[in-house]
Amino acid sequence: MKNGLSALLLCVLASGVQAQQPDGGDLIKRGDYLARAGDCVACHTSKGGKPFAGGLPMATPIGTIFSTNITPDKQSGIGSYSYDDFQKAVRHGVAQNGDTLYPAMPYPSYAVVSDEDMQALYAYFMQGVAPVAQPNRDSDIPWPLSMRWPLAVWRGLFAPDVKAFQPKTGEDPLLARGRYLVEGLGHCGACHTPRSITMQEKALNNDQGSDWLAGSNAPIDGWTASNLRGDSRDGLGRWSEDDLVQFLRTGRNDHSAVFGGMTDVVEHSLQYLEKDDATAIARYLKSLGARDVNQSGFKPDDSVATALWRGDDSKTGAAWYVDSCAACHKTDGSGYPRFYPQLRGNAVVLADDPTSLIHIVLTGNTLPGVKGAPSSITMPAFGWRMSDSQVAEVVNFIRTSWGNRASNSVTAQDVAKIRKDESVAAHLGAADVEKLK
Repeated sequence: MKNGLSALLLCVLASGVQAQQPDGGDLIKRGDYLARAGDCVACHTSKGGKPFAGGLPMATPIGTIFSTNITPDKQSGIGSYSYDDFQKAVRHGVAQNGDTLYPAMPYPSYAVVSDEDMQALYAYFMQGVAPVAQPNRDSDIPWPLSMRWPLAVWRGLFAPDVKAFQPKTGEDPLLARGRYLVEGLGHCGACHTPRSITMQEKALNNDQGSDWLAGSNAPIDGWTASNLRGDSRDGLGRWSEDDLVQFLRTGRNDHSAVFGGMTDVVEHSLQYLEKDDATAIARYLKSLGARDVNQSGFKPDDSVATALWRGDDSKTGAAWYVDSCAACHKTDGSGYPRFYPQLRGNAVVLADDPTSLIHIVLTGNTLPGVKGAPSSITMPAFGWRMSDSQVAEVVNFIRTSWGNRASNSVTAQDVAKIRKDESVAAHLGAADVEKLK
């Protein structure tokens, strides 16, 4: 599932469907907003396809699953679904005919959604979305994994019947709202919580342990999801609540900038969040303790910056950094706030798993323009002109300069493995890797 909280703005008039009464119109409008928070468009819209008409391929450990058509078309969509059919599919992964759906959707997360919000979502998808006659594609999963009945057993063991959300006694209402959005429709844990060998999330909320939102333990579409807990090195320990609100609504702040799958989340969802909801999410995330309370924090060190200022690029990878990176990120790694993110002390740079950093060096990335920050900033790809060993050198330079203390080194073999990943290779251009060696 692509990382957390996004959906597409679809108004009732644009879809050609209008509500019959004011109350219904308000319910549809509310459902539209909640569909954004639920990230519905991210999975249920294929590239270049009609909104919510399905067909998006999703790579999973058991094969490729194609998302389904959730427009109100009666033949290929969910137009014949009653409210009970709808809530069973969303909350429990059970189709109208009783079949178990593949466990790609975050059913335990959506199970906490209130009945009031579920009714609004149903009204929106039935009356606020244009029907699209697009048949669903069969998933490409080999037998016997293609059989659906074992999934009912999996669901019973690892996706328990989670109850609707309830605030805790004496809980700050704003924090409770944030917890509801993060645990529920936002389904942040689907990407940002590590999974067990049997593919279930190791925790569904903070009460189940500090694995909750501690970062993914395997790449998703070639990216690793960040630690959202209070760890000082690779988490959000050094971010303020205001830093988080700014990041959620604009995809950038003085610490970092959005990348990978989260660019879609910010572009199609988070920028549209009401300020109170963004603040609620930020407050909840800042309430989470560190996964590793003994983790040492970042301490700046200017020795590398001083050496580069003096023209000394003898450190391995320094010459490549000066040639390819320093113009935007500066020789001291401080970058330009809210345009080119700082690399010194950046939690993504300091993470134990360097996959995301390698990926972005290979393929580049675009920071989308949004309402609160209209400038779109693009980092070019370097995989077409850097060999695996050269990428490894510059990544190691970044991870060990300016006070950065990475726990492990990147090898050319690590880069080669990521370069071959389908989600990465598609964005490398026409490089002749053999000539780069």
